[in-house]
Amino acid sequence: MSGGLFVTGTDTGCGKTEITLGIMYNLQQQGESVLGMKPLASGAETTDEGLRNEDALRIQAQCSQEIPYSSVNPLVYQPPISPHLAARAKGQPIRLDEIQQAYNHLQGQADRVVVEGVGGWHVPLGDSITLADLARTLDLPMILVVGVRLGCLNHALMTAECILNSGVQLKGWVANLVDPEMHAVDDNILTLQSWLPAPCLGEVPYLEAPSPEQVATYLDGPLLDAIQ
Repeated sequence: MSGGLFVTGTDTGCGKTEITLGIMYNLQQQGESVLGMKPLASGAETTDEGLRNEDALRIQAQCSQEIPYSSVNPLVYQPPISPHLAARAKGQPIRLDEIQQAYNHLQGQADRVVVEGVGGWHVPLGDSITLADLARTLDLPMILVVGVRLGCLNHALMTAECILNSGVQLKGWVANLVDPEMHAVDDNILTLQSWLPAPCLGEVPYLEAPSPEQVATYLDGPLLDAIQ
């Protein structure tokens, strides 16, 4: 079964991009053509081609075929601030229907489109919309990336509850160790496995400079079964 997939996270810096790239690589190894999308990105550098966000460039490079940067990242902002503040400063409110159109365009070009969210589940995108509204608009199965560090239990449980209350399908979650000094890692993951209302699809250890191939090795099996 082909289609889209949405990757969200417990908060900023939890490793959404690394897991997104690992998922893309994994699907590609199964023979699927895969495109990636990061609809919104704050924190970009000015280049000769325009504003470019590092994470979006990595997603573009992982795509199964060449597509324009604007197709991967239609809304990009220079300051590393909340998207709704960046959009307000630019005088161009974020429109969910435009993101939907951009996603639909990609969907017709590949077996699978993996969409990476921005920030956490309730990051504001406008005066009355959040990332949750974008997820509902795209109506894609959800993978939650849990940044395993102090405080992750509360963040993960609250985020999962919010996802379910939003009416979005939570397919599973990935434990991504972002703090190599964290104590009781295994016990924390066991707690999450007991409490979260979806299966654990992978446990990614702390990696200094992870490649999509490296990350994918920790996502085999359960993840592929969950998203079929």
